[in-house]
Amino acid sequence: MQEASDTRDKGPRPGSPLWLYLAVVTVAGALVIAWAVAGLRSADLRLLAGSPLWWMLALLVVCGELRPIITPGKSVADAAAASITFSFAALIYWGLPAAAVLQAAATLIAGTVMRHAPHRNAFNAAQYTLSLGAAAAVLTAAGVHAGPASPWVPTGPHVAQVAIAAAVFFCCNIALVAVAVALHARASIIRTIRADLPYQVLVNVALLAVAPLVVVVMHTSAALVPLFLVPLIAVYTNAAMSVNRAHQATHDELTGLPNRKFLVLRTGQALTEAAARGRRVGLLLLDLDRFKEVNDTLGHPVGDRLLGVVAHRLVHSVRPGDVVARLGGDEFAVLLPTVRDAAAAREVAARLRAALAEPIRMDAMNLDIEASVGIALHPDHAPDFELLLQRADVAMYLAKERRTGVEAYVADQDRNSPARLSLIGELRRALHEGQLELYFQPKIALADAQPVGMEALVRWRHPVRGLMAPEQFVPLSERSHLTRDLTRYVIDTALGQAASWWRSGLQVQVAVNISGGDLFDPVLADLIAAGLRRHSIPPSALLLEITERVLMSEPAHAAGCVDTLARMGVPLSLDDFGTAYSSLVRLKRLPVSEIKIDSSFIGRMPHSPDDEVIVQSLIDLVRALAIRSVAEGVETAEVAAALRDMGCDAVQGWFVSGPMDAASATAWLTERTGVPRPHEGCSGRTVGEHTRADAAAALPTGTARPAAR
Repeated sequence: MQEASDTRDKGPRPGSPLWLYLAVVTVAGALVIAWAVAGLRSADLRLLAGSPLWWMLALLVVCGELRPIITPGKSVADAAAASITFSFAALIYWGLPAAAVLQAAATLIAGTVMRHAPHRNAFNAAQYTLSLGAAAAVLTAAGVHAGPASPWVPTGPHVAQVAIAAAVFFCCNIALVAVAVALHARASIIRTIRADLPYQVLVNVALLAVAPLVVVVMHTSAALVPLFLVPLIAVYTNAAMSVNRAHQATHDELTGLPNRKFLVLRTGQALTEAAARGRRVGLLLLDLDRFKEVNDTLGHPVGDRLLGVVAHRLVHSVRPGDVVARLGGDEFAVLLPTVRDAAAAREVAARLRAALAEPIRMDAMNLDIEASVGIALHPDHAPDFELLLQRADVAMYLAKERRTGVEAYVADQDRNSPARLSLIGELRRALHEGQLELYFQPKIALADAQPVGMEALVRWRHPVRGLMAPEQFVPLSERSHLTRDLTRYVIDTALGQAASWWRSGLQVQVAVNISGGDLFDPVLADLIAAGLRRHSIPPSALLLEITERVLMSEPAHAAGCVDTLARMGVPLSLDDFGTAYSSLVRLKRLPVSEIKIDSSFIGRMPHSPDDEVIVQSLIDLVRALAIRSVAEGVETAEVAAALRDMGCDAVQGWFVSGPMDAASATAWLTERTGVPRPHEGCSGRTVGEHTRADAAAALPTGTARPAAR
């Protein structure tokens, strides 16, 4: 057993417990070997130097140190070294001085060749010397006094003596190393020993048991000693084959990274250690964005090479001890065996995304790769690997949807949680039991403060949770095949309310939000046409609000439905305008009669000159296209006045009114309109014909013209 790899790269901090321990062991080992060598006579040295057997054994010890026996699941750091077979044989045959010199020299030579840190080489040489010294003390106590001039060959009656000496050598060796590892990891010494004890016992007993046989062969004929290389080569070959098979079973062939099987095993170990020490374990799930486009455009060979580059960057971007695995396709996982909290996990995720953000050169072109990362922690989010992976997956898809890049798991956003699954069932019943209601939020013209429309907003009056906002249940419907039923309910109810208002002389336009899924539903146009006929109202009584992102990201799929609705005479509104980088040419071609400037720009106007410039530019653009402009999220009279001076046609927000139920909305409309009057249309040009002075006079009471800018 050798010192753990964690201690070989960086020396311990001077004065630390580990530094003191290594120093004590090294000095003690140096004193023992110095004392042993001092006891050699010049005649003994000449005997050893002139003995071919000595040099043959020295070569075997060095080779054993250079090539430790690595078995599946073990690394070079904790693999057994075949050198102990021959150094222990030298101890039995020639005594401590010869054995200590052989092993120490071999350890220093092998450590130098393998570029181990000097402090590690010194410690390893010292711990071997002390272990051999302890075994020599046992043999001396049993009456064995071997030396170069008087070699000792054990016989049958000496088996017990040799066995006790071997046991002492093993116990001393494993104890010295375990203390160093435990101090480095700040772990329990007993737990450190127990973790690797069965493997070390099995391997070291086998290696030490061969030593007496080597001694017998050495005494019989030096020429026979090299024959021990045959079984050793067989052991090395079998171990290498086992390691190769184990590696193939637990690693991805394309990237060489650990696979899911390895990740499961390593996560299980990390969870066990975390539970014992009260720590957190983190699991990051990473998926490449738009990787399918690379495969489809450049071919799978290029995609495979790209995955290799990604794997290399990920491995070199994580912390020591973290595990990067490929789960399949373009999906990777990163295990954080110890992590302080979600913020620390986010730092790792951000570092991974930054590493992948650098352009990758492939076949004379630069490929820009982005990734979405989901984070789940144990025990905060899940108790075991499967649930940890599932919840990291939930967070990863949330990061894709929000385009934030990194998201940590939040139970309330888990569409697969039992609570959300239960809520889906309740929503299905709510659609049939009349628990859904429509609220209406008005839009007013800035020119005369008169209503130009009412936006229908669905609410769920849950029997236990109370009144629920749409963001709490609409996403559920979009992923549970309830979208069509919910859309049918909203459109039919909105048309019914519009018909009621129109019959009473309140000819106000009712707006309904529709999702991307609704827009691609081939029955949407038929549903609206049937509703208009059933309620006997014109198509202009309805306004469909579609987010800009849907129309811009899926123009080909949306075009058919949009054109059909336009031919029916149903006006369209482009919602959240300014957030999806619309093409001016494409925007001009869209049959929209209203543009709603996103509330994020409006809300920042009072404090951000840049956003004020953006809003002015958007208003000018919309006016040039002869489309009505509506500002969302207007909360103060000052913002409303500023928008009026910019030329905005209408506003919506808490400055005008919050969402109201049907009865309150009817009362509000009656109060604002005074008497029923004809509908003025929605082209935007009628509103725009008013002068700025008229607009100032028409603003609600208390509205002041903003200071000159």
